[in-house]
Amino acid sequence: MTGHNPGMSVTGHTRSTTAASDPRGTQRKPASIRDVAQVAGVSYQTVSRVINGHPSVKAETRRRVEEAVEQLGFRRNATALALASGVTRTVTVLTSDTVLYGYAATLRGLEEAARAAGYSVGVRVLTPEDDLSRTISAATGTGGGIMVIGFDRLGAAALDHVPSDAPCVAAVEAPAPGRTPSRPAVWVDDRAAARTATEYLLGLGHSTVHYVALPPSTGSRRSAAPRAEGWRQALMDAGVTPPPPTGRGWDARAGYDAGRELARDPSVTAVLCGNDDLALGVLRALHHAGRAVPGDVSVIGFDDAPHSAFVTPSLTTVRLDFGGLGRAAFDLLRAQLEHGHRPLDPAPDDPELVRRESTGARRA
Repeated sequence: MTGHNPGMSVTGHTRSTTAASDPRGTQRKPASIRDVAQVAGVSYQTVSRVINGHPSVKAETRRRVEEAVEQLGFRRNATALALASGVTRTVTVLTSDTVLYGYAATLRGLEEAARAAGYSVGVRVLTPEDDLSRTISAATGTGGGIMVIGFDRLGAAALDHVPSDAPCVAAVEAPAPGRTPSRPAVWVDDRAAARTATEYLLGLGHSTVHYVALPPSTGSRRSAAPRAEGWRQALMDAGVTPPPPTGRGWDARAGYDAGRELARDPSVTAVLCGNDDLALGVLRALHHAGRAVPGDVSVIGFDDAPHSAFVTPSLTTVRLDFGGLGRAAFDLLRAQLEHGHRPLDPAPDDPELVRRESTGARRA
């Protein structure tokens, strides 16, 4: 830089670009960090600590500063903050989907945590036609950190393309026991959750449980995915030979197609689905086939998407803390960006089986 910006302070904040009017109708100067300090009765260094989320600030002091910031309309400038701290406060999220509930809720959790910490978030939606090397190069070239939602094959492939020296975290499927991802990552134990859901259906008297599977995130067979593994293990532990899994997609259409196949078999009395969208399609297919739920067939979904409580019958499902997953991913990435290391692995809340109307005891 060859010149001095009079609007920039050494703490990485600038005056707000929006000027307020005084009572006489003339424009007054935008609020600066020192203006906030004067109104709050503290030093400008204390204001900087509050704005940056530093923990060593008394609650009463933090409240006064926050009220002064609100009163004066003070806004910090991300570019100035990056220059002062040496940290580019941006996160680029790479994901193949922003609509499916698990993806959207994870992204929302990360964005909320990033916004609270003064980071900006950009999203790049991946497609099969993308040149992943070029996409990753463009994302890392802007500085900041990379967050990959690797729930599917495309996301997992993108994670493999991220350079080893780039700050990066991923939200992934639960890894196999004894294995950890090559990059810092967070996950929920959906393997154990699927096992619990399967055991619940067996406990209702069903002789077996059929599974409508999600596509795997890697090139391995779909039956090796964590949710499928949990389902299979529960059946084998009960002395039941697992039936072949069905399903060819992520959405309700795929669930409907799988449900039509299952509805033709009168021996099918219990179905576990890889997500709630699949379960929605299965419910519809069973209805069209004249199979009552839960009278003839019990159905369990996965994820506890918002619609699952409002279909008829309401859907028994496994609640996963995707918002917590996104927040944990950001905490992990922020530690890399600001401190150059990874903290103790954060963890979202444990999965929870939510019992609703779509499951019941097997008829004699």
